Amino acid sequence: MGEALRVGLLGYGTAGRVFHAPLIAAAPGLRLHAVVTTNPQRREQVRREHPDVRLVDDVDLLWRTPEALDLVVVATPNRHHVPMARAAIAAGLPVVVDKPLATTAAEARALVDEAARRKVPLTVFQNRRWDGDFRTARRLLAAGELGQVTRFESRFERWRPAIKPGWRENAAPDDAGGALYDLGAHLIDQAVQLFGPVCNVYAEVDRRRPGARVDDDAFVALTHAGGVRSHLWMSAVTAQLGPRLRILGDRAAYTTYGLDVQEAALRAGGRPGSPGWGEVTPERYGRLGVDGDLRAVPTEPGRYQDFYPQVVAALRGEGPMPVDPADAATTVALIELAHRCAAEGVVLPVDI
Repeated sequence: MGEALRVGLLGYGTAGRVFHAPLIAAAPGLRLHAVVTTNPQRREQVRREHPDVRLVDDVDLLWRTPEALDLVVVATPNRHHVPMARAAIAAGLPVVVDKPLATTAAEARALVDEAARRKVPLTVFQNRRWDGDFRTARRLLAAGELGQVTRFESRFERWRPAIKPGWRENAAPDDAGGALYDLGAHLIDQAVQLFGPVCNVYAEVDRRRPGARVDDDAFVALTHAGGVRSHLWMSAVTAQLGPRLRILGDRAAYTTYGLDVQEAALRAGGRPGSPGWGEVTPERYGRLGVDGDLRAVPTEPGRYQDFYPQVVAALRGEGPMPVDPADAATTVALIELAHRCAAEGVVLPVDI
């Protein structure tokens, strides 16, 4: 495969430390070369977890010597996604941006256009496309197991009644905090991937916890051009969790409970390639059929480890980037529209 591509990782918070650094380290053809962070505790974590990596406290040092890198990964807080990605593109460095791509649709589109104009590869880390339940749903739909689908229900729900410190709970617009930007970026992306373009949107967006400055409980309804209705829930105040996925068709339904296991495994120090990675036990399998005639369907293993090898292949001219950044720009536009729907209490058409 040739020499490993050198990666500069911007940020070592949850996104950088839990997701990107381990997945980069596990990807053939990539080498984590530099990590940018000024936080003393996180710098110590980098030294402990990736002792051969160069620590950088000023991101401008990377832009002054772009020849030292082959890829930049932006895993900073949301407000820095666009400025950091722009700087990487200006330096001619291919770039992966964590979701959401930007805090506004206008910024997202401008960034996509700039990367295309400069012919610099750009992609977005929509890792939930590699969740096991989503991969299983996609397989069942492709096989026609449910017949004609009428409704798609998807939930990312949590029970976190106490507000945690951090930028995700900040009301500043540039931070793009709250459940809709955080969890909705996954749910909306998955719905559009499964059922295609959206023609109208309805949303309810609330702050339920005392002192909450951003939305912590939201519902979004998408009507797809093909007729499917997607109902999406995202919440930090759900004391009893609903189904993770429920897909209703005119022949059968598919229902599954519980989040994909890969995030928890990464947080616990697990790594792709270990025995049973991404797999769920049979009691967690989803059910396919109609009431009275249900069968367990083995869940496809989750495969977050597939994202970065696809990036490597794309950079070597062997295929497309794993996520088209235009898709991510559409997701941001739908999030913006959902916020507007909730504020105005109306259903709005999509014109993006």
